[in-house]
Amino acid sequence: MKIIEKNKAKLNALCEQHHVKQLFLFGSILTDKFNDESDIDMLIQFSSVYLKEYFDNYMDFKEKIEILLNRNVDLVENQAIKNPIFRRIVDREKQLIYG
Repeated sequence: MKIIEKNKAKLNALCEQHHVKQLFLFGSILTDKFNDESDIDMLIQFSSVYLKEYFDNYMDFKEKIEILLNRNVDLVENQAIKNPIFRRIVDREKQLIYG
């Protein structure tokens, strides 16, 4: 979690620039299993973004956050989770970091 705290101001600015409504962490970053090899799992909910701009906005945010954190980021859109078991796991674990 130190990696997030260390970059909080820049992370908040990225979220504002990319119309992020809420951003959560989940997965290994919230456990003692997180290490130098781990990716970062994030759950994202955008506020209103025009459909034509949605993909570019998503990809640009993902690229910039990976550069900022110097890690691979698994960026999962909240509305894209269809598996009810995965949904329960994410909802149980997630921790809000923006929004």
